[in-house]
Amino acid sequence: MKAIEITKPGEISVVEREIPRMGKKDVLLKLNYVGFCGSDRSTFLGKNPLVQYPRIPGHEISAVIEAVGEKVPATFKKGQNVTVVPYTNCGQCNSCKQKRFNACLHNQTLGVQRDGAMTEYIVVPWEKVLANAELSEIQLALVEPITVGFHAVDNGKVNDLDTVLVFGCGMIGSGAIIRAALRGATVIAADIDDVKLEVAKKLGADYVINSRIQNLHQELEKITHGNGPTVVIEAAGNPETYRAAIEEVAFAGRVVCIGYAASEVSFATKLWVQKELVITGSRNANSSDFEAVIKYLKNNQPDENIFVSKTVSPNDAPGAMKDWSEAPGEIMKILVQF
Repeated sequence: MKAIEITKPGEISVVEREIPRMGKKDVLLKLNYVGFCGSDRSTFLGKNPLVQYPRIPGHEISAVIEAVGEKVPATFKKGQNVTVVPYTNCGQCNSCKQKRFNACLHNQTLGVQRDGAMTEYIVVPWEKVLANAELSEIQLALVEPITVGFHAVDNGKVNDLDTVLVFGCGMIGSGAIIRAALRGATVIAADIDDVKLEVAKKLGADYVINSRIQNLHQELEKITHGNGPTVVIEAAGNPETYRAAIEEVAFAGRVVCIGYAASEVSFATKLWVQKELVITGSRNANSSDFEAVIKYLKNNQPDENIFVSKTVSPNDAPGAMKDWSEAPGEIMKILVQF
C-alpha cells in the first residue's frame, strides 16, 4: 500500500508499506481523506520535539471500515464511514485517573509519537472508532482538528457573558471561534491573514483584527470599552501572541494556551499576579469534544470549502507539504485523498 513518509527534516516521499494485520479487537480501515496538521508541518521542518524519524504523519481521519475483528461489537460493520480518536491513554497516570484522557502522561498521537494515518489502510482499536452516516467523507476528516479548539473553550469555561479573543484563525483557532460563538460569547478573532479572518467571520466571530496592519491594543480597547477580553485563547503558537495574551486579557481573566511556540517565551510576572489570571494549557480533546463537533457539523452543515484549501493525491502530497512549509499563511487545510 502507498504511504506518505517524512524520512527526516525536509524530506518527504511516497513509500510502499505492507497492509497492517488486524487483531481480534481491531478494525481495519481504508482511508478516504487524511488532513495535514500543523504538527505534521512541524515534523517536516524538524521542529517537533515529540517525533522520531522516519515518521508517517496524519491523524485527521476520514475512512471506511474494511473489516472488523471477531471481538469487535456488532455495531461496527464493513462499509461504515468513520473518523478516529487518534490518541492513546494508559488509564493509570494522574490525568487518566481524573478522566482527562486527552492529557495522558503516556499519550501517543497518530503521526506524532507513532506512525499515523497517511496511508491507504490503518488498523485501530475499535474503542477509538466513531462511525457516522450523516457526515460527508470530508466532514469526517475535519472533526479532529476542530475538536482541539472546542476543548480549549471548555478549559476556558467560556459562557455567554464572556468576550473571547482568539489568536490564530487556522483550523484549531476556527474550532475555538465556533465553540465560543455557540456558547453565546462575544468573539474577537486576531490573525495576520485576511483570508482566514474572512473565514472567522463566517464561523461566528463578531469582530476581526488583522494585527499585522492594525494596532491590536487600540482595537481591543474600543471593542471591550477599555476592559480587555475576559478570555484569551492562544492558538497561534507565537511568542508575540503569548505575551499579548497576558497583556491584553482583562483583570481576573482566563488565558488558554494551545499553540506550541517554537522558542521560549518570556514575560514579566507582574501582570500575571496583578491581574490574578487563570492560565491553563489545553491539549488534544476528549470524547465529549468529538461528540460536540459531530453534532455541530451535522446541525449546521458549514461550507466545507471554507476549511479546505486544497485536496491532493498521495503522489502530490509531498509537493503540497513543501509548498505549505514555504507559505503557511495561505493554507487553511490540505487533505490527501486516498
